[in-house]
Amino acid sequence: QAQLVESGGGLVQPGGSLRLSCAASGFSLDYYAIGWFRQAPGKEREGVSCVSYSGGSTYYADSVKGRFTISRDNAKSTVYLQMNSLIPEDTAVYYCAAQPTLRGTCPRDYAYWGQGTQVTVSS
Repeated sequence: QAQLVESGGGLVQPGGSLRLSCAASGFSLDYYAIGWFRQAPGKEREGVSCVSYSGGSTYYADSVKGRFTISRDNAKSTVYLQMNSLIPEDTAVYYCAAQPTLRGTCPRDYAYWGQGTQVTVSS
């Protein structure tokens, strides 16, 4: 069964760092673009970052640019989101999603979604 599993969330103080992982099982991520999204309580889901199937193209929301870095290891079928200089506004459930595409841009729709991992930034 094809699925995505996020891990690495937790409680961190402002200014701290976390690295989220998105691991695929049941399929290979080789030809999939991967996106990271987040949803805070009472807010709409927002796109945070995405990476093309090759890793050659990346996108970041303005709110995380310069603080977050997306990367992928296709050999491990895993995508990472390194989050530095975290602020309370980064508190949310973070989801990864996968869409098969050979285009170098972020997909509009995604075929597979993970169940999410909670990130809480608080002192």
